[in-house]
Amino acid sequence: MSKDKFSFSLLKEDGQSRLGKIKTSRGEIDTPTFMTVGTQGTIKSAFIEDVVVSGAQIILSNTYHLMIRPGISRIKRVGGLHNFMNCKLPILTDSGGFQIMSLSKLVKIDKKKGAIFNSHVDGKKFVLSPEESIKIQKDLNSDIVMVLDECPKLTKDKNLLKKSLKLSHDWAERSKKEFGYNPQKALFGIIQGGIYKDLRLESLDGLKKIGFDGYALGGLAVGETQNQMFKVLKDVVSHMPKDKPRYLMGVGTPSDILGAVKNGIDMFDCVIPTRSGRTGLAFTWEGRLNLRNSKFKKDDTPINKNTKIRNLNMYSKSYINHLINSNEILASMILTMNNIVFYQELMRKIRETIKDNTFDVFYNKYIDVI
Repeated sequence: MSKDKFSFSLLKEDGQSRLGKIKTSRGEIDTPTFMTVGTQGTIKSAFIEDVVVSGAQIILSNTYHLMIRPGISRIKRVGGLHNFMNCKLPILTDSGGFQIMSLSKLVKIDKKKGAIFNSHVDGKKFVLSPEESIKIQKDLNSDIVMVLDECPKLTKDKNLLKKSLKLSHDWAERSKKEFGYNPQKALFGIIQGGIYKDLRLESLDGLKKIGFDGYALGGLAVGETQNQMFKVLKDVVSHMPKDKPRYLMGVGTPSDILGAVKNGIDMFDCVIPTRSGRTGLAFTWEGRLNLRNSKFKKDDTPINKNTKIRNLNMYSKSYINHLINSNEILASMILTMNNIVFYQELMRKIRETIKDNTFDVFYNKYIDVI
């Protein structure tokens, strides 16, 4: 394995849109990039080899869920998550901060101790401190590590957000201290502050003073409108360091991605392509198709005639409609892979058009279609 240091190079700008390259010890990542989500050490309904063939250069996995199942010691025993799940790609792990929000009924926040969880699986008690989150991610042998933050639910209560911001800043400092120095790995800070520009900039300023290898925007795609999200990006992204990767966490739909790239974002992740595949939804360049719909019963055309990975271009919409209505697992596998391929094609075309100074043309052509 190469011992390349983690680095980011900004190669080109087209308006606010950026073309870049992240180097890690496990390979290079062309940005803008989309990270397919493998929450529990697996991309649901897909072989990791097929994900690689789709053009994916990095995936994401989840600290909280792996801590619960199978437990970190089982993964550490074989040298980390890459070996455990047979993945040669770089892996970014989130810190568990999102679960502090999404599983809030099972979580109690203690400023010093961290997040005190009752497992959603068996009720067992866990304490996830900033230090513990970083230790877990080190044991997973992640290439990109995220600080533990508190990701508040969507709220207009500024006092609540200020309190949360202070906590996240303290946890970011503790996360950085625990991470220490490892030039082969990266630690990203997470900007919070809801939809308020002043709070977002206060959060960013505090993180810049601590110093991180990349900066993420958290607390978005949690119920705000797309326009509100884009306004936060317009308010904040231009203040983020130009020489570090910019990551919009948990986003999103193809139009979310197009709009965020237009505002200078480099990295994305979301469960939408894989989750949608398991519920009968296919992403295509002509728009989304709900293959459950009876109108596809006699449609013998493929979803995408150009996609040859796993011979996806050989399966008709009629056949997939039958599989879905028969609850056959193959439906999830075909649609999941179709969507993973589509998202990687989207990112590849985004990069090509930024390189050619035609991103705005591409954006205008597809923003209301896909």
